Amino acid sequence: MQTFERTLGRLQCVVVDTVAEHETAELAVVLCHGFGASGTDLVGLAPELCHVAPRLVGRTRFIFPAAPLSLDDVGMPGARAWWHLDLDALNNAINSGEFRDQRQVTPDGLDEARLLLSELVETVTSEWNLGPEKVVLGGFSQGSMIATDVALSMNAPPAALCIWSGTLLCEDTWRGLAENRGPLRVFQSHGRTDPILPFAAAEWLRDL
Repeated sequence: MQTFERTLGRLQCVVVDTVAEHETAELAVVLCHGFGASGTDLVGLAPELCHVAPRLVGRTRFIFPAAPLSLDDVGMPGARAWWHLDLDALNNAINSGEFRDQRQVTPDGLDEARLLLSELVETVTSEWNLGPEKVVLGGFSQGSMIATDVALSMNAPPAALCIWSGTLLCEDTWRGLAENRGPLRVFQSHGRTDPILPFAAAEWLRDL
């Protein structure tokens, strides 16, 4: 198992490669970190996934892209984001216990993030000769949101979508895309007492 950095599309990534030299990858797993994390935040999942699913070894490349936006300027050195958040509004909602219904929210920066992650997927499928049905997309929190958006927007469905602590955004758009998408394999998990992204909102996403 080799770990290295490289740029895929326009995103800097950490790649954990279980495929032997001169062998061909059969599966790519792209996992996107959440708001405020570093680009290496989820890298430790690769060996853990290989431990619980040994069949992944020798055939899978894991890709961990760093989100495009630095948060150094807001006092979070090394942290990154797929799009910016209103941190004051977020903290106020947490402190007050306010329910955050984001179903009609289309974040500023979502379009650019979608383009960048889509370019990464196109690079992976082209360079490694994989169809989209051999690419798993997933992520945590904000990373799961951009993974969901791209999975719904792709011309052909990915192998699967993995949603850890996601939420439902831009409902009308996603619902239309989901109806056109057809069957899609999804793994979703969410904490019942999540103070930032309510469990009920995860259920709305599940029911999409």
